[in-house]
Amino acid sequence: MTNHRFSSDALSDWMKGTGPESDVVISSRVRLARNLRHQPFPLLATTAQSSEVLEQLTAVSASGGLDHFGPFTTIYLKDISELDKRVLVEKHLISPNLANESRAGAVVLSQDEAISIMINEEDHLRIQCLHPGFQIREAWKIANDLDDCYEAAIEFAFDEQKGYLTTCPTNVGSGLRASVMMHLPALVLTQQINRILSAVSQVGLTVRGLYGEGSEALGNLFQISNQITLGQSEEEIIDNLYGVAKQIIEHEKAARRKLMNESYRRLEDRIKRSYGILSYASIMDSKEAAQRLSDVRLGADLGILPQVAPHVYNELLIMTQPGFLQHQFEEMLSPEDRDIKRAELIREHLNTFEHGGASQ
Repeated sequence: MTNHRFSSDALSDWMKGTGPESDVVISSRVRLARNLRHQPFPLLATTAQSSEVLEQLTAVSASGGLDHFGPFTTIYLKDISELDKRVLVEKHLISPNLANESRAGAVVLSQDEAISIMINEEDHLRIQCLHPGFQIREAWKIANDLDDCYEAAIEFAFDEQKGYLTTCPTNVGSGLRASVMMHLPALVLTQQINRILSAVSQVGLTVRGLYGEGSEALGNLFQISNQITLGQSEEEIIDNLYGVAKQIIEHEKAARRKLMNESYRRLEDRIKRSYGILSYASIMDSKEAAQRLSDVRLGADLGILPQVAPHVYNELLIMTQPGFLQHQFEEMLSPEDRDIKRAELIREHLNTFEHGGASQ
């Protein structure tokens, strides 16, 4: 079992901060897709060509081109276990697509894991910046600065009419995907969520689950991101997402006030029941864990569970995922064994906070 820093701690350092509107927005992310000119795109590249791209791109950080952003570590996917790859996916540091790249895939990680630069994913280069809370403009600024650093050293595939060229046509243009991960339990409980998400889709945005495209919105977590990358400037994309997310935040807060004013006892009962079950259950599948942890996070944010720090939700959400869970217990587990270990881990973690301890 390998013991990389990223796999020994569920929370990346950047996640330990709060950030604006952190009671609703868990994180903000910006990702830029780029490809090298004069090189076949990854899907058509040979192993030798992919290795050449890897060498060119890792040379930028190795030569000090990114020193302004702090120290970086390069992790070559062929050198780590399948379990470590899964942990990287669960922490949103690489995509599932990159985890399956066994030839010449790599990720360049900043020390706090707020910057994740994927090499030979669907595109040659994917620059990802993560911030806690509602900081989409701040994440964009850093991603843009990183893009400039690479563009000073590498010639990208670019067309004057179409913009940056990417493997998937939906990324052509700016190559920008910006998203906010939002915790929206009150909108779900008040049955307003479908109306809100339908309105979001009408303004060029899309809604995904915890792990992006095709994933389920477990634990009342919804990832709101742009759909359009062509025909809009990066600033227009960021401003549109910012404006819509701001409205969703206000709707969620209004729904929380409504629940507190009109259904407090039912809400309190739901939250405390979930806390009790998490504190004593002997078996817990991932879907139930996500839902009950969502209730507990809502209780922490509303002051109904003052003994629980909000970041406990973020930590347990990752620690209870299959990859991290198996890494934590240093063994491969069957689905039933994972459910048993998940319940054990949650019980121990909540008990630590109940007695005034702190997560390490």
